[in-house]
Amino acid sequence: MDTLIASAARALNAGDPLAALKRVALRQDPRALALRGIAMAQLGELKTARALLRRAVRAFAPAERTERARCIAAEAEIALAVRDLRGLNPALNRARRTFEAMGDHENALHTALIAIRQQLLLGRVHEASETLSTLKMTTASAMLKARSELIAFEIALRKVKVIPAKAALEAARIAATQSGIAALCAEVQYAERAFQLPAARLVSAGRERPLVIAEIEALSTSEHLVVDACRRTARVHGVEVEFARRPVLFALLRTLAESWPGDATRELLCERAFRARRIDESHRARLRVELGRLRKELSTLAGVQATPSGFALVPHSGSVLVLAPPVESDDAAVIALMADGEAWSTSALALALDLSQRTVQRVLADLMAAGKARALGNGRTRRWLAASVSEFATMLLLPTFVESR
Repeated sequence: MDTLIASAARALNAGDPLAALKRVALRQDPRALALRGIAMAQLGELKTARALLRRAVRAFAPAERTERARCIAAEAEIALAVRDLRGLNPALNRARRTFEAMGDHENALHTALIAIRQQLLLGRVHEASETLSTLKMTTASAMLKARSELIAFEIALRKVKVIPAKAALEAARIAATQSGIAALCAEVQYAERAFQLPAARLVSAGRERPLVIAEIEALSTSEHLVVDACRRTARVHGVEVEFARRPVLFALLRTLAESWPGDATRELLCERAFRARRIDESHRARLRVELGRLRKELSTLAGVQATPSGFALVPHSGSVLVLAPPVESDDAAVIALMADGEAWSTSALALALDLSQRTVQRVLADLMAAGKARALGNGRTRRWLAASVSEFATMLLLPTFVESR
């Protein structure tokens, strides 16, 4: 490696892309193209960066496997930044295998972290956590340690674990400071906002108030029956019943919980669970069946009793609390994803939310009409941005992949 290439590489590792460009801006050899691509990516010129990296991949000889894999990994990171989530895994897996075979452990870890970040964007929190736990970061650079700790911080927040989240954030702050990369330090400072912003609303006996993440965690081991509308669960003393794939039962449960300590009328229950405006005998019969199923699911936590006008929820201990999202609307999940400040394509949003692309397009059109989103570009290059940064924490609104039973 010649001295200019080595100097440019050191400048990029230090987070100084302009210094790197000064050394390789006019060169057309594959290593210079690759370094220029990475420098342009650090400067935010992502389209130019991808083109340069692809040119570098084509220019490298077949025997230069490590160099080609580095370009592929760099392009994958750019694809993640522009939220181009399709087709990332095969290329990343090939690059990681190459790095491991060639003994390039630093880039192997870097590639693994890119894959974990993709898993988080797709709501696969459990998979991301398991993959991260297998990585050995002891000898990694300060930059990679900061990245891994920021990922651990996000995983802990998504699981509503405050102490591990704070520990990961503190470790990320130390590593970012050691790396000397200003962008990483700023990312850590921005992440701290999650502890101060409202993350949910507590509804009880007809009253509600905002909650921060630490208050939400305290409810997880509470003696009260907590009906979590963010994750569609019910829990008492850490014992949890999931309703993520049973929307009708959860609609009935939430209606009963919001009506506590009183009862919910049959008409209200049918309207909320079945979206029926005119109640007939078939709705009443179905209501009896579904409430029977709900009693069975809730048997360890609470009971459901009939009253003269409807049904009432009877907890085995404590009160009934409803944990509601900070914002409730059909477009809340879309807003939560775009709150990261990155530009999203409709295809990436559809993939992350497990919705059809046409459904996402309709939601985005409504958001733009309401002034909550704006579009950049046209046709296939169109990307969407949130109109402003939200004033609430989004971790409970982000999509979560749920395995089928």
